[in-house]
Amino acid sequence: MTPEQILSGMRLPPSAMVNQRVPKKMLVESGAPTAADKRLISDGIEDIHWLAALKPVTVGIPAYQDAVRDYLEIAVLDINLRPLGKASRIAELVHRAIPYPTFLTIRCEDELCISLAHKRWAQNEADKTVLDGDFLEVSLDSSSQPDLLRQFTSALSLDQQPHLSLHALYQGWMDTVIALKAALITGVFTASLTPEQAAARHQALLHVKKLQAEIARIKALAAKEKQMSRQVELNMALKRLEKEKTEQLGLLGMENT
Repeated sequence: MTPEQILSGMRLPPSAMVNQRVPKKMLVESGAPTAADKRLISDGIEDIHWLAALKPVTVGIPAYQDAVRDYLEIAVLDINLRPLGKASRIAELVHRAIPYPTFLTIRCEDELCISLAHKRWAQNEADKTVLDGDFLEVSLDSSSQPDLLRQFTSALSLDQQPHLSLHALYQGWMDTVIALKAALITGVFTASLTPEQAAARHQALLHVKKLQAEIARIKALAAKEKQMSRQVELNMALKRLEKEKTEQLGLLGMENT
């Protein structure tokens, strides 16, 4: 999977395309709060490209404004990392630095990461935006299931996303990424039918991740435990966790893996 394939799947109109290189210096100056972050940007990034700018005049979708946010534009960016570049931290710095909601692809060797994050106005600083919640990300490598990735890129098409506002469009892309994250677990890609279903899927994904970590922890304890009564107790706990995991997987689109 490549950024070019993602961009092609989005099917953006020519009027939205920018294709402009962004100097790293701009990101260092606006998005690096610490000296370590400045070094990470300077040493970890090979190049940054601003691929597209989605505005009412370029895509025919209205801007969005309410008491906490103002979505006048969606930026589409691609970053090429050098080996050992920290993709998640760099993605967070980019989302914090750019005042617009950003559809970001980050590539490093054979791996491609996609991340998105809502923005809102800062409460105590005029004209400054901050992240509205955690950013959403998914990591894809060259061995990922090709059928799922083809379905995902097709679902990214602008024609298949909400057109009510730029906020609705951005949330639609976030919901599509959530559907992909679910598909990478279940093996089946199905787009969420409603925002409520997408939100439930996202919560289920977070819950499954926590359950998997707890299941691994309990299994490790059980493997070392010598007392029979304690082994029985741990096995019962595992069964409860596995049952809960099965229920959560059902919310992702299938009953089991």
